[in-house]
Amino acid sequence: MSVVEGALGRISAAAEGADAFRRVRGEQALAEARDLKDRRDLQDLPLAGVPIAVKDVVAVTGEYVGWGSQAGSLAVSPSDHDVVARLRAAGAVIVGLTHVPELCLWPMTDVPGTAVRNPWNPDYTAGGSSGGSAAAVAAGVVPLAHGTDALGSVRSPAAICGLVGVTPGTGTVPSADSSHWSGMYSHGPLATTVSDAALLLSVLADRPELARIAEPGALRVATSVQLPGGLGKVPQEFTEAVGRTAKLLEGAGHSVTDATPKYGRLSSALLTRWLAGPGEPAEAFDRKLLQPRTRRHLRAGALLRRLRLGGEGPKRAWIARAEAFFADHDVLVTPMLATLAPKAEQWNKKGWLANILPAVQLTSFLGPWDLAGYPTMSVPAGQHSSGLPIAVQLVAPPGGESRLLAVAAQLENLAPWPTTTTRISEESHR
Repeated sequence: MSVVEGALGRISAAAEGADAFRRVRGEQALAEARDLKDRRDLQDLPLAGVPIAVKDVVAVTGEYVGWGSQAGSLAVSPSDHDVVARLRAAGAVIVGLTHVPELCLWPMTDVPGTAVRNPWNPDYTAGGSSGGSAAAVAAGVVPLAHGTDALGSVRSPAAICGLVGVTPGTGTVPSADSSHWSGMYSHGPLATTVSDAALLLSVLADRPELARIAEPGALRVATSVQLPGGLGKVPQEFTEAVGRTAKLLEGAGHSVTDATPKYGRLSSALLTRWLAGPGEPAEAFDRKLLQPRTRRHLRAGALLRRLRLGGEGPKRAWIARAEAFFADHDVLVTPMLATLAPKAEQWNKKGWLANILPAVQLTSFLGPWDLAGYPTMSVPAGQHSSGLPIAVQLVAPPGGESRLLAVAAQLENLAPWPTTTTRISEESHR
């Protein structure tokens, strides 16, 4: 049985894995795998024959782009998105398109009739908006998945599902859709190991050097468990994970101190960008057919823009404060999430406020760094009493992706986390 056949079999057999996909490309994936065998450069392809799930927000030849909605066009794409083209050029086989919440607006992934559940505890959501991709990897049906991030949409589901998730800094992964989400949009990997995440990131960015993880050296590490908004209490098990991580890094020779960036007042800048949604893609959808929560969300965004709230001034001031913070620190460690993941439900049937409140509470630590365009990572760091994974967030200044990968690999070596899939190094080149 080929690797791709194995992945397709696992997708059909695993409940959480099957529910992760909007479209499984069975025949097409098998045909792509057969075509790969005839390539003379097979040994030079970093992802040769590796089955990969792609988030349903990018064009894949012969498929329509769903964006988690029933209000869009069903016209199939005549060509691949540039990021998908890089995956194919590296030898990856696209086995399916994963579920997202409508227009990727929510950190809980469900569509009418299907709630994407967490493979660790199916009572809880797999997160969002890259929830389908995260569930597919965590369920063990594919070794790697593509995600996109604007306000934590890679890191949040990675944390909830016990995965490594990387949100690269602005411009690291060039893409034709980089203007989405007010310019905060980026493509990133979801994987079970740091080396696998680094390999996929190197392909997405077309930068092979990112796959080579070096020793981090002695770094100045800051830790903080203070919420950026200053309100609310972070669960003790999440703050304890930051403390454990600090001890591991200190024992590895890093200088570790408690220090919190001067976040300031970022709520209006972040809220405006979230309410504005993905931008251009939303314009192509029939507003009358969107879910009620989505219509109200976009109307609220239009109102804030008319009031001229959340302009570029707060963003520029925040970046200046972030630069000052990282003049004294090389890496920041925070909790990934500020609350436990929401339950797996049909959130699309609930009202706007019922969706917006858990979303805001969950992702408080994430948005500031997307606004700044800094590289960030979600790294597993234990298990909650609910059975769900716990994660910490690593942040570095622009250009610091390799530094984050090096620190994450060191943490993985010092305190290995459970994984649910076979490493792709064992699957590729077969």
